[in-house]
Order: sequence, then C-alpha cells, then structure tokens
Amino acid sequence: MKVYLVGGAVRDELLGREVKERDWVVVGETPEAMLSRGFRPVGKDFPVFLHPETHEEYALARTERKTAPGYHGFLVHAAPDVTLEEDLIRRDLTINAMARSEEGALIDPYGGLLDLKLQRLRHVSPAFSEDPVRILRVARFAARFHPLGFEVTDETIHLMREMVKAGEVDALVPERVFIEVGKALLEETPSIFFKVLRGCGALKRLFPEIDALFGVPQPKEFHPEIDTGLHTMLVLDQAAQLSQDPVVRFAALTHDLGKALTDPLKWPSHHGHEVLGIHALEALCQRLRVPKNYQKLAIRVMREHGLCHRALELRPETLVDLLERLDVFRQREGLEPFLLACLADARGRPGFQTTPYPQKDWLLKAQAAALSVEVQPLIEKGLLGPALGEALRLHRIKAIKAARALV
Repeated sequence: MKVYLVGGAVRDELLGREVKERDWVVVGETPEAMLSRGFRPVGKDFPVFLHPETHEEYALARTERKTAPGYHGFLVHAAPDVTLEEDLIRRDLTINAMARSEEGALIDPYGGLLDLKLQRLRHVSPAFSEDPVRILRVARFAARFHPLGFEVTDETIHLMREMVKAGEVDALVPERVFIEVGKALLEETPSIFFKVLRGCGALKRLFPEIDALFGVPQPKEFHPEIDTGLHTMLVLDQAAQLSQDPVVRFAALTHDLGKALTDPLKWPSHHGHEVLGIHALEALCQRLRVPKNYQKLAIRVMREHGLCHRALELRPETLVDLLERLDVFRQREGLEPFLLACLADARGRPGFQTTPYPQKDWLLKAQAAALSVEVQPLIEKGLLGPALGEALRLHRIKAIKAARALV
C-alpha cells in the first residue's frame, strides 16, 4: 500500500513549526485490506483507521460529491482507484493540500509551497464552496498564521462571500460552529477570526450580537478607538496575552454586547449597557450551545466589569456585595479569571496596552481580607440563618476596611 503524510503535518514541517499530530492517506487499498493489517476502523462518514501501534489516523484516498446543503450533504467515494491528487483537491487550502511520500518527496500539485512562501491562504478549487465549515476554518487559520504575515486572498474571500449569500452558513449546526470558535479563541490573535468572518459577511449571520457592535461609537476621551466593535477586538487580543484560558477570552469577547442595544440618541453614552447585554449574551450562548462555564463567567464580567474598574472608589460594603455576587467566597479561584477579563477590557484601547491596573490587586486583597473572617466563632455565639449571614457580612466589611488602611 502507498502511504502519504498529508495536511497540517506537512504544512507545519515546512514552516518550521512543531508537528503535533500526523494524518496519513492510503492510496490503492480497501477497508478489508486495512483490517487484515490490524488497523482499527473509526470513521463514520468515510473509511478512517487507527494504526495498530502509533494510533495515528490513516484515511483511504477519497473523493466527495455535494448532494445537499450544509456540511453533511456529501456522497463519499473511497476506492483503490482514487489517486492522491484527487484526494488532495477536495481539501480547503493549498497549504493543507500537500503530501509527503514515505521516501520524503514533497507532492504539491496545487501550489501550496508557493503560497507558504507568499504567506497567503488560498482555496484549492471551486469545490471549497461545497462545505460551509471551511469558512470557519479559513478564518481560524488566518488567526493562527497572522503573526507570520499570512492573509486570505481576495479570491478566497470573494468565494466565501458568495457562500454566505447562498445561505450555506445557515446550515451549520451550533455545536460545529462553537468547536471552531473554541479553537479560534486559543490562537495568539483570535480577533482575526472574527475580522475575517466579518469581511465575508458570515459574522452577521453567525454572531449578529458581535457584528452589531461595529459602528457603535464610544466617548473618545475614554476610548480613542471610538468604535465598539474595534474595542471588542482589541480587548479579545489583550485577553489572549493575559490568559491561555478560552473561557476568559470568551468573556472578553462578549463583555460589551449591551452597547449595541443602548439608545442611539444618547450615544456615545452607554449607561446601563451592563444589564442590557445580558439577554443578548444568553441568546448567543443558547443558540451556539455554549458550555455553562463559559456563560457563567461571561455574564459576571458583563454585569460587573464597570464596578471592577471603579474598585478603588467603592465602599467596603459595596465591595463585599460585589464579591458575594461573583461567588468568590465559595469558589475562591473564580476571582482571577474575572479580573483578567476586566484587565483586558481596561487595556483594550490604543495607548492603554500597558497601563497599570491596581484594581486587580486591590480586589484580590479585599477577597483575602474577607475570607480571613472565621465563621465558627460566630456560630459558637449562637448565630444561625439570616443572623449569621448578616454578622458574617459585617465582619467582612470590617476586615476590608482594615485592609484598605494598610494599602
């Protein structure tokens, strides 16, 4: 059997990047022959097998024919007569459509190596338009390789735009969309993912709550970038610098959704946007089946980021109530992700990228002071129920007052 290393492993090897996983294409074989060699079948839609020793994926060379809208509407043909070139032409980008033989020879029928050198993301063939997931994948690759100078070609953006107009992205299932979002959030510059989607019109269809932020003005004295959509992208990239946690990055992405819902007659003021955005955030999370831990932090950041920015001015009573709403007395580790998202918001403005944020340190100290209050002595005094809760609150306020005196 003829075996070829394909896709991302070849691309990353040529770029000098770490190869994290290897995928293989097998030409000239049948499923029965693969089974006889000890390979274990795992593919549902087409023949994919796991190597008996390395457990890497080996797929039989295949072709695909579009039979219905969406990314499930394909008829797959895998047979010994399918050539490597026929298999590669069905892939998304030229840089992902290269192969390497067992002898080490590079097979590059569609110009992937040249596109690597020219730092461009270009679709392999018109068959690209048959799978709407590829719109998300191209946006994700654009985010991944943006630090290297890669950009999506105009012809590929045009094709993606035509796919959006044809309604292809409307056939994407929510879980599949969020899988790609989750991967994009892990990239070094995740904002590029959303910028590419906006450039082809997909952002408005898939993430209308985020798309609506572009063109919404903010006060220039606080936001030199003025545009709320641009601010959101800056905040997202700041979050990517501050934390590897995609949950923090998602909260940064969605923190200002309410600014698209405030009264346009009062712009650039956005009084009350922290509450106005909750419904939009919940709708987005429900539509895309966003995991609960993402949603929980995002709501807290949206609702409380304004208070966090004013933490140094808040009375101890207000601080205790804020910490209580953030549930950081029960889940102590929950304050740090919240603070990182708020820090990203503060720094997601031109000229503010390295501005100190003492609010973060002060809130951590306030939490530590409040947590130093022991409950058992209060219980031993006979306090129970609401009386115990009120006494605990008063002692926490006193502890924060004492901590502030030491700052």
